[in-house]
Amino acid sequence: MFRKRTSCVRLFSTSVRIQANRAIVYSQNGQPADVLRAVTVPGLGAPPPQTANVRFALSPINPADVNVIEGVYPSKPRRTSFPGARGDAFVGGNEGLAEVTDVGEGVRGLAPGDWVVMKASQVGTWRSAANVREDQLLKVPRLDGLSEVNAATMAVNPPTAYCLLSHFVALERGAWVVQNGANGAVGQAVIQLARNAGVKTLNFVRSRDDIDALRRELEDLGATHVVTYDELGDKKSIKAKVNGWTGGQDIRLGLNCVGGESTMAMAGLLGSDAHLVTYGAMAKRPVPIPASFYIFKNLTSHGFWLSRWYEGNDEGRIKLVEELARTMALGKFKEPKHEILTIEKETSDEHASGLIRGIFQRMASGGFKKKVILKVESSD
Repeated sequence: MFRKRTSCVRLFSTSVRIQANRAIVYSQNGQPADVLRAVTVPGLGAPPPQTANVRFALSPINPADVNVIEGVYPSKPRRTSFPGARGDAFVGGNEGLAEVTDVGEGVRGLAPGDWVVMKASQVGTWRSAANVREDQLLKVPRLDGLSEVNAATMAVNPPTAYCLLSHFVALERGAWVVQNGANGAVGQAVIQLARNAGVKTLNFVRSRDDIDALRRELEDLGATHVVTYDELGDKKSIKAKVNGWTGGQDIRLGLNCVGGESTMAMAGLLGSDAHLVTYGAMAKRPVPIPASFYIFKNLTSHGFWLSRWYEGNDEGRIKLVEELARTMALGKFKEPKHEILTIEKETSDEHASGLIRGIFQRMASGGFKKKVILKVESSD
């Protein structure tokens, strides 16, 4: 059953007691609230050679996970066959923190008690435990000050932000970056990493009733200025305002996760020889950039997908994880606002299935204002 981790209140009770592991699976693509179900699977035996048994501590739900379940994401999971799933099924989830509980013969880089995240994509993290090949796991330094939440959410959004800030423009202290979707997970990571490097950020967000509270929240993370998309509509006014903030310094890096007309307006704030990097498309609209930006400003446009950067770049990925872990352990990177929901081991599969579908119904209606993180309990 689900409960907030900080609460001892049980929403349901049942006489069923799970004596094995649990997984959140789906057999066909569709809306998560329609196709997801919880299944009980056998406990793990001794790990085969070159593999490790791991117990998942926390597994976030990311927007891309929904796209994978819908069948519209480029990265595809593999079907898994195990008793209890009524045939082959996909295990949901791509990101999560796990602890090694046992290792098989030939495993050299891992030991029981180590923290790991998934190196391979779409391994399936919404479950209590799994047996995973060593080459699909990436060890996370278990540092004092590194929380489980930060470790569980460090494999997707913070690395994306780091790459966006470091791979396209050599940003010196005092340089400026402009971004939309600034209150998203990547946007908040960009703000914090930029602040740590002495880089200033101009952050665009949607107008809302609580805009003042959101502005304070982002400024607490290190945002230099927070502006609404509505202000982009007045091109002369916003350009004059930005020119005053930057002292006339060219902004050479723009980060886009939205698309549409607001992205074109944001690109208009970039200076000469700038780079516009698109890593998302929340508005599900094209990025309409005028030819004049390319001709007269020498604008360069890029696309960025973290999964592609990860491919064949194990050394860079290991160094990045180690750097992020140190940054988080030192308190220079805050945990995302989150809500941990637990599928308790006492709950029947039927109840657990209803609860997981209810979570996605609530997410689809905008019922969560925080990152949702799953904890799937096991009695192993």
